Amino acid sequence: MKINIVGKNVSVTKALEDRITKKLSNLDKYFIIDDNDVAKVLLTTYPTKQKIEVTIPTKYAILRAETSDADMYNAIDQVCDKLKDQIRRQKTRIYNKKSHPLYEAFLDFEEIGTPLDTDEIVRTKTIVPDKLSLEEAITKMELLGHSFFIYTDDETNKIAVVYLRRDGGYGLIETE
Repeated sequence: MKINIVGKNVSVTKALEDRITKKLSNLDKYFIIDDNDVAKVLLTTYPTKQKIEVTIPTKYAILRAETSDADMYNAIDQVCDKLKDQIRRQKTRIYNKKSHPLYEAFLDFEEIGTPLDTDEIVRTKTIVPDKLSLEEAITKMELLGHSFFIYTDDETNKIAVVYLRRDGGYGLIETE
């Protein structure tokens, strides 16, 4: 896996680069990550905390985690632990479903923002919904850490949205 490290308000030292490379290379033990996959790491320094965001788009899923800590090295350790927990949780979820498309990807192993004052759109994002089953969409949503996921249903060929409900279950919105 290739690693692209970018520092925002912080210079990326050789020691930071080595620590990130060492920690992220351990993920190969748990999940199939190709040599051509590029892990994007963003390090940000704030007055009271250090933040790290890691996104690893793989053939099977997108692994993503972020964390903040007073010390950047602790934040690196925490974000790698979060990524491992994501992988472990998903493996446990689909372990008995050998027909699940992501089954082969797993290797064997044991700020709250302030509300906006206006109805102004602050960000626009364009997506191309992948053709997936409901189970695949839920898995990708959880791997991304999102509360909803837009996809094209593989049975109906229509756009659908799966979302996480407050009671812990999942909801599905289908289009006509």
